Amino acid sequence: MTVVLVFLAVIAAIIAWWLAQQRLASKPWLEVGHTHDHRSGEPVPPAKIGLAVFLAVVGALFTLFISAYFMRMASSDWSPLPLPRFLWANTGILALSSITLHWAKLEAERRNEEAARTSLLVALAAGLAFLVGQLFAWRALASAGYFLTSSPANSFFYMLTGMHGLHIIGGLAVLGRVILRTWDAPIDRRRRLSIGLCATYWHFMLAVWLVLFALFSGWANDVVDLCRQLLT
Repeated sequence: MTVVLVFLAVIAAIIAWWLAQQRLASKPWLEVGHTHDHRSGEPVPPAKIGLAVFLAVVGALFTLFISAYFMRMASSDWSPLPLPRFLWANTGILALSSITLHWAKLEAERRNEEAARTSLLVALAAGLAFLVGQLFAWRALASAGYFLTSSPANSFFYMLTGMHGLHIIGGLAVLGRVILRTWDAPIDRRRRLSIGLCATYWHFMLAVWLVLFALFSGWANDVVDLCRQLLT
């Protein structure tokens, strides 16, 4: 229960911060005009709100699975599996993809369209490389005898990494669509918004993966123990 509360508190804090940045809690009937983004003076795009809601749902889903992971760890039959070395490289590749997408967003805002398109292609390639690396990690574990049904720890590892991979595939599909739309056309305000949303999604999936990586490596256990000591 402590783990659930900690993760939900973090997600709630992130959502509250984002909503405050968008001024969605303002009172438009007390102001002149409508609710606007205080940074640009323009109405908040519905796509931003939709993405925030979607990420909140995804975050809650992963929180529940991570909570189940911690509860299952307390069983006597729990035997953690060794982390393949591919996961270290995969983490760096996913971070590179996230950074490159952020760079693409900045270049699009600066009207450097060629640099933005190049950054989008690099981010797409890095995302595909991350998925390939995850498959290599699965293959290495299977070759060492760590199959899906061998132990509860194995099942959780394959399930969590698989679910994260499915979200990466969805993000790559959207990113590929954005690249096609911006390849032979000027990057206008709507396309800049799409690039920014892709970057936000990628940053979120990187954060989720870092939490999962800490979970599999055992680092999260120390953090949870510290949180329990603080709460008690």
